[in-house]
Amino acid sequence: MSATAVTEVPVRAGGGLRDYAVRVGTGLIDTVGEVARAVAPSARRWVVIADDTVGALYGDRVCASFGGADAPLLTFPAGEHNKTRARWEALTDAMLARGLGRDSGVVALGGGVTGDLAGFVAATYLRGVPVVQVPTSIVAMVDSAVGGKTGVDTPAGKNLVGAFHPPAAVIVDPTVIRTLPRRQRAEGLAEAVKHGAIADADYGRGIAHRAEALLSGEVEAIRRMVLRSIEVKASVVSRDERESGLREILNFGHTLGHALEAASGFGLTHGEAVAIGMVLEAQLGELVGHTRQGSAERLVEILQAVELPVRRPPELDPEVVEGFLGADKKVRAGQWRMVFLAELGRVHDAGGRWAHAVERGPVRTVLESS
Repeated sequence: MSATAVTEVPVRAGGGLRDYAVRVGTGLIDTVGEVARAVAPSARRWVVIADDTVGALYGDRVCASFGGADAPLLTFPAGEHNKTRARWEALTDAMLARGLGRDSGVVALGGGVTGDLAGFVAATYLRGVPVVQVPTSIVAMVDSAVGGKTGVDTPAGKNLVGAFHPPAAVIVDPTVIRTLPRRQRAEGLAEAVKHGAIADADYGRGIAHRAEALLSGEVEAIRRMVLRSIEVKASVVSRDERESGLREILNFGHTLGHALEAASGFGLTHGEAVAIGMVLEAQLGELVGHTRQGSAERLVEILQAVELPVRRPPELDPEVVEGFLGADKKVRAGQWRMVFLAELGRVHDAGGRWAHAVERGPVRTVLESS
C-alpha cells in the first residue's frame, strides 16, 4: 500500500537531545527503512525488534523497506511478562553476535511492550544507538511510543529499570490497527481517554461518541484520535522531557493502575488496569477534596462506552494492590503520591505541583468500595 498524505507532529526532546517528529499516515509501514535512514544517517546497519505475533504480521514488510540491505528481524515471545531484563539481555547478545557496532540502529516494531523493551535495548547498546518507534497498537500510538521512556519490568513492579531515550522518529500507520482484536483496541483507548481527562474534556467526550468506529478499527476515526492524543502528549513532553514536573500529569490513573496490573499477575491488560486506576484516582480525588464531585461518574461513562472496566476485580485483595504502590516511581520518602483531576479535562495544580501526597486510609477506602 502506498503512503497517503502524512501529518507530522513535532516533539521537542530537550536536554540537549535531538528533537523528532511523529509521522502519521496510512501506508507508512512500508516506508520505515526510508525514514530511518533519513532521520539517523549515521546508522548504516539496522535491526528490527518485534514480538513473535507482530513479527509474523509485519516483520517482512518492515525489513523489506530497507531495500534488501541487512536489516534482520529479532523476535521475542509476546506478552508483558516477557518485558524483562532476561529478554533485554537476549536481544542485546543477539545484536552483539551479529557484530553490530555504534553505526547501527534499532526499529521497535510493535505495541507498548516492544517499544519499551526495544527502546531500552537501543538506549543501552554500546551506550546508545538510534531507535525508530513503529507502534502497532493504539496504546503505543497514542502514548508509549512518544516521549522516550524505555524500560523493563521487575518482580517489584513495572518499568523500574529503564532510561530516557527519545526516538529518532515515530512512524504511525493507522491501517495496522485492523489486525488487532477488539479487546486490544479497547485497551488502547484508555490512554486516549486519559488525554481527554487531563487536558481536553471535549476530546474525551468525543471518544465516547465515536466509540463504535474506534472499536471497529475505522481507519479515519483512528487517525483523527491518534493525532489529537499525540498533540496532547507532545505538548506535555516538550515542556518536561524527563518527568521532573508537568510530565507527571501523564501518570493520571497509572499509580493505582500499575499496582492493579501487577497484582493481577498481568491478567489485566495495561489499558484495562489504567481505566480502573483512573476511576479510582478520580474517586480518591473527590474524597480528599481535590476533584470536583461527579467527575469520576462522567469518566466512568466514557470508559464504559469504549468497553473498558471501571471496577477493581473482586479477586484482587486491596492489601495486595497496596503492596505494589510502594514501588511506584513517584513515591518520595515512603509517601504515596498521585495525580488528581480538578475536573474532567483539567488536572489539579497546587502551585506547580502535580503529584500529591495521599494517606493510606483514603486509598483503602476507594479500593474497598470499588
